[in-house]
Amino acid sequence: MLETPVPLQRLDMHKAAEAILNAERNAKSMPPLSGERPNLTLDEAYGIQNLLNGMRLKQGLRFAGHKIGLTWRSTQIACGLTEPIRGRIFGNFVFDSGARIPAARLVKPHIEMELAFIIGRDLDRPGATIDEVLQATDYVVPALELVDHRMAPPRIVADTVADNSAFAAVVLSERRFRPENVDISWVGATLSRNGIVEETGVSAIGMGHPAACVAWLANALVEAGECLRKGDIVMSGAFARAVAIASGDQIEADFGPYGSVKASF
Repeated sequence: MLETPVPLQRLDMHKAAEAILNAERNAKSMPPLSGERPNLTLDEAYGIQNLLNGMRLKQGLRFAGHKIGLTWRSTQIACGLTEPIRGRIFGNFVFDSGARIPAARLVKPHIEMELAFIIGRDLDRPGATIDEVLQATDYVVPALELVDHRMAPPRIVADTVADNSAFAAVVLSERRFRPENVDISWVGATLSRNGIVEETGVSAIGMGHPAACVAWLANALVEAGECLRKGDIVMSGAFARAVAIASGDQIEADFGPYGSVKASF
């Protein structure tokens, strides 16, 4: 007979959040939480994420929006999921194109090309659709997301969720587009490191349409007692695989007619 896992206590969740915060502060990876708790659930992981982000707020950071991860169907199947995962964006780590980002504060950084949605009005009711997301979006911005896993492998998805879904930073293009003026489901881009193209992709890879990813997020937040707010930045999911980066790297995502986004480390 299988034993029912004992739910994590708030004290244990608090200790887990503190451990992640220390790993981030020291730029040194920690063992995955699942190493000691193989049955770590997504609900527990989101609870740890909330505690972790609450600690960051007390340190003086501020929320600026949300990120969505694991939007590819193939990745979800491989991870045993039926939907993406989410995390919070902090305004202190939102940069303009051309930013120089210190690599020394990162543990194992990778970079992804995405579209960012800037939300123009609250989405606070259940059942959000692609059309409602597009109507509520002020503009869409070509972007880079820097992800950083504070936990060493082997990790499970719940480890990543607890780690604020590996958020580290966002870099936004100066180019901004109204959603009705761009077919945002078919935006293509290339990702180059030090002048060499490492990845290519198209925005439709995430749930068929990046606005579908944002609609999923809006509904997930409402179910959790939150909502998307006016002014939120939403990173809608990666176009292609993440590229590992190191100090000295020059990164550029070329979105063709929609401009480019650059960052250096």
